[in-house]
Amino acid sequence: MLTRSIGPYLSWPVDRLASLLARTGIPPNIITWTALVLNLWAGVLFGVGRFAAAGGMMILAGLCDLLDGPVARRQGRVSRFGAFLDSIFDRYADLILFLGLLVYYSNVNRFLYAVLAGAAMAGAVMISYSKARAESLVPPSEVGFWDRPERLVLMILGALVNRMPLVLWILAIGANITVIHRILHTRKQAEAASGGASEKDLSGVSGFRATQRTSGRESPETHAILTRSAGRGG
Repeated sequence: MLTRSIGPYLSWPVDRLASLLARTGIPPNIITWTALVLNLWAGVLFGVGRFAAAGGMMILAGLCDLLDGPVARRQGRVSRFGAFLDSIFDRYADLILFLGLLVYYSNVNRFLYAVLAGAAMAGAVMISYSKARAESLVPPSEVGFWDRPERLVLMILGALVNRMPLVLWILAIGANITVIHRILHTRKQAEAASGGASEKDLSGVSGFRATQRTSGRESPETHAILTRSAGRGG
């Protein structure tokens, strides 16, 4: 949702910067690795209570996250492995940032905020996973608000203005509500697509295989959808 709203305003500067980087020949996977390192640094800064500095590192990491894809396209280096690596590193980045907050609030004996950080971390992971699993069963659709761009922007703002407790409340509740919303939406879509098949037929591994009965195996297209859907949007 946030990506669709501000994307047109960011496309021109991102494209220009991506064009400059592409001319240097820097591999896009290096940019992806740089984003992970910057997020790791931000997580360490969160852990020691330097929230404003952590927010600054998150901005730099987010910029790298925006650039690796356009650079890959301009250099003709787009690959399935690159998309896979990017989605894996995004998940690690989410965990690292929330883990830093959890460590900080544990060290200062703010048990409630540590629990909120853990709940927000679980919600962030489950948003991505629920999206990937849902899109392996039903047509892709944008459901819920707290995708990764929204979460990162809120965390950056909370870090810069020192309002992280409020951010954790919002993310701990909002992210998990989004997961519930996706569960209900997927159930409705799956039941409609199957003509009222039982929930058991559409859950877990058996449900995933049920969508492949005509071929008897998982298709490359389905695997690609599952991999891509675990990327930035989730």
